[in-house]
Amino acid sequence: MMELLDYLQDPELVARFQRRCGLFLVEASCRGPERTRSQNGVQLHRENTHGSERRGSWDHQDKNSNHKPTLNGPCANSCSRPQYEVKNWLLHFLFLFSSSLGHEVFYITGLPCIHWNLDPFLCRRLVNMWTLVMYIGQVMKDVLRLPRPSSPPVVKLEPRVDAEYGLPSTHAMAATSIFFTLLLSAPSRVQFQFEIGLLIAVTLSSLVCLSRIYTGMHSVLDVACGFLISAVIILVTYPFWESFDRFQLTNPFSPVVALSLLLFLSYTYPELDHYTTTRGDTTTILGVCAGCSVGYWVSEQLGQTFEPQGLPVPFPTLTAPSVALGVGRFLLGVVALVGTRQIVKTLSLQMLYAWYRVPKTDKNARRRKEIEVPSKFATYTAVGLVNSILVNRFFAFIGLL
Repeated sequence: MMELLDYLQDPELVARFQRRCGLFLVEASCRGPERTRSQNGVQLHRENTHGSERRGSWDHQDKNSNHKPTLNGPCANSCSRPQYEVKNWLLHFLFLFSSSLGHEVFYITGLPCIHWNLDPFLCRRLVNMWTLVMYIGQVMKDVLRLPRPSSPPVVKLEPRVDAEYGLPSTHAMAATSIFFTLLLSAPSRVQFQFEIGLLIAVTLSSLVCLSRIYTGMHSVLDVACGFLISAVIILVTYPFWESFDRFQLTNPFSPVVALSLLLFLSYTYPELDHYTTTRGDTTTILGVCAGCSVGYWVSEQLGQTFEPQGLPVPFPTLTAPSVALGVGRFLLGVVALVGTRQIVKTLSLQMLYAWYRVPKTDKNARRRKEIEVPSKFATYTAVGLVNSILVNRFFAFIGLL
């Protein structure tokens, strides 16, 4: 068993998958422009180093250290990360797009789009399961503290998250929970062929899982564990989904429980001896869930939930007018959420900087727990509230519903 686990965690296994998909590591250069050309004329790309300022060694990795080593050549102060060569652009862009399904840009657009254009009930289910799965995955990362695949031999395409630990892959967990929660929840709400839905869920979740190997951010073991953990969570919680829905929408203590519990989980997130983005990302997720939970409760009390009648409803037909309305709702909704995010983020940071007497020019202050947690929680709670209460009412007011 240990031999199998070691094999699945071997970075060379990730590197072989990358090479078979047309992504090759090229020796780093200490000088030269961001893009150079190899001797055969193929354009090479140097990996972006933004968000990673740590120093380490290519030749040595201390497995007992909590700090994760990074790349460093003989010229420590001037070498960039290794360059990479792409030979299959179709797979390259496919996997980059698939990987983006696990980033904030998808969460702030894709999940609300289901609320605006299909059924708020489905969005509520997805947000609840996504939050549960992601919190468990993020905590497991920082408790187990298993490193990501080393480079070389792996090409790493997302250095922003390289300081985080690897197991389990939260991209794999999120993709599995979102697509299969949607698959299990939709039959009672929308008329569709279950076999086609199953094929789509398997395809999309598989693409996200494979993308994490292609981008070099996770080992095969990380991805497999992420998928299995998410599947187990779905199976264990599925019998309680309806009961939780009733509590969330009708219990008078639901808003208090949501806000207090999720804020408590944000502040008690496991501490590390170095900074990573996991605490901030987790607080973001918990804030979204808190805002949406309170917002759905408020909408239920107001008696206007914007859910379809006569369930299950036929799957929406794609006509030119319906597509235009959907695109209009999507664009206006995204503007509302992004605008809310920017306004509340700016105001909350200004207030916290003033409260703690921190210079506004000190960008690193945002990493401090007493600033990062309340700022992100307030920002994304506001985003969740706007999504679940105001956006659909605005659409109804201007005739987009």
